[in-house]
Amino acid sequence: MSAHVHPDPAAGPGPAAVAAAAAAVLGVAVYLLAARRLRRRGDRWPRWRDGSFSLGGAGVASAANLPLPGGPYTAHMVQHLVLGMAAPLLLVLARPLTLALRTAGPGRPRRGLVALSRSRPVHWLVFPPLAALLDIGGLWLLYRTRLFAATQDTPWVHALVHAHVLAAGLLFSFAVCRLDPVRRRWGVAVRGGSLLAAGAAHAVLAKTLYAQPPPGTAFAAADLQMGAQVMYYGGDLVEAALAAVVAASWYRARHRPARYAARALSGRAGGRRWDDEARVGAGRTSGRASHTPASAG
Repeated sequence: MSAHVHPDPAAGPGPAAVAAAAAAVLGVAVYLLAARRLRRRGDRWPRWRDGSFSLGGAGVASAANLPLPGGPYTAHMVQHLVLGMAAPLLLVLARPLTLALRTAGPGRPRRGLVALSRSRPVHWLVFPPLAALLDIGGLWLLYRTRLFAATQDTPWVHALVHAHVLAAGLLFSFAVCRLDPVRRRWGVAVRGGSLLAAGAAHAVLAKTLYAQPPPGTAFAAADLQMGAQVMYYGGDLVEAALAAVVAASWYRARHRPARYAARALSGRAGGRRWDDEARVGAGRTSGRASHTPASAG
C-alpha cells in the first residue's frame, strides 16, 4: 500500500498538468477578449464576471501545478476542493455560454451554439439529479474503490480522474445555478433538492474517509483526518454558495414580472437594460442579439 498522491514537487508538473494550465490560461484570455469586444460595441457586461472567470481559471491552473499545503492526503483534498467545486462555481457564475452567444455574429457558429445548447443530450446532462449523480457518484467510485490507489501509480489514470472531477463539477454547477440558456430550465425544487442530496452524499463520504482511507492506500492518521475535514467543511462552504445562487435566481424570477411592469409604467420598457436571458432569446428569433445592448444582469 502507498501513501503517495502527487508527484514529487522537485520533479515539476507533468505534461497533463501543464496542458491543464495552458488550457485554463487560453480560456481566460478568450473570455476576456470576448467581454472586451462586447463592451466596445456599447453592450454592458459586468466586470465582476471577468474576475470570476479569471479566478476560476487560476484555480484550475494552480490546483494542477502548484505545491499544496499539508500532508499528501490533505493536499489532494485541497486540490479536489478547488478543481472539482470552487473553480467550477466561479467559471459558471461568469456565464460563458451567454457571453459566447452574445458575441457570436449571425451565422453558422452562433446557430451551432444554439443548437448544441438546446440539444437532447445537453438537456439530459444538465438535468440536476443526473449531474449530481455523475459528480458525487464519481467521487464515491474514486474514494471507495481501488481507483484512487491506481491514480497514484498510473499517470494517465491520474490525469483522466482529474479531468472527470473538473468536468463533473462544471456540469453540476451549471445544472444547479441555471444561469446560461439551455433547452429546459429546471425549477428551484429540482435544483435545490439535487443540491441537498449531493451535499448530504458528499458529507457522508467525507465522514467515511475520516475513519478509513481509500482502499489500497495508507496515510498517517492526522493527515487522513485533516484531509477529510477539508473535504467536509470546504464542501459545505461551496454548497452554501451554490444554495445562495439558487435562492437569488428564485428571487429574481419571482419579482421579474413586477419589475418589468414597473418599467413599462415608467416608460422604460424599451430601454437599454434588458435581462440576459431575454437578450439571448431575442437573438435566437431576430439574429441580431450580438448588436443589441444588454443589462449588467
